[in-house]
Amino acid sequence: MIQLPKHKQLILFDGVCNLCNSSINYVIKHDHNNVFMFAPLQGNTGTKIIKHFGLDTSKTDSVLLYSEKNGLKIKSSAALAIALKLGFPRNLLVIFYIVPPFIRNWVYDYIAKNRYKWYGKKEACMIPTPELKVKFLK
Repeated sequence: MIQLPKHKQLILFDGVCNLCNSSINYVIKHDHNNVFMFAPLQGNTGTKIIKHFGLDTSKTDSVLLYSEKNGLKIKSSAALAIALKLGFPRNLLVIFYIVPPFIRNWVYDYIAKNRYKWYGKKEACMIPTPELKVKFLK
């Protein structure tokens, strides 16, 4: 399995999705405790994690959050776990944990299904700046 530095969590995202890339840039900007690393779902790391956890690649259009301690979180649970680590006021989004996962994930899936139509798509995965390269796995 993927070895992460101690106390790090890995966010896997759709590397060609404009909404996903904007979200990753937002996380980078607000990750003041340097908790997160990143990898596109389309890369080697993403493929290894998807296979390890036996995820259906035709249904894996979700953000994934992996940590050695907590395993894998997907969809709305991953998004809320990420928000929790981003500090105030973003961490207040955890109030949505009271909403049953099937409802949260229905909303998440609706946005995911329409993300290319609403936000567009890149031809290739984003290339991190030299300063950010240490936060990204291929």
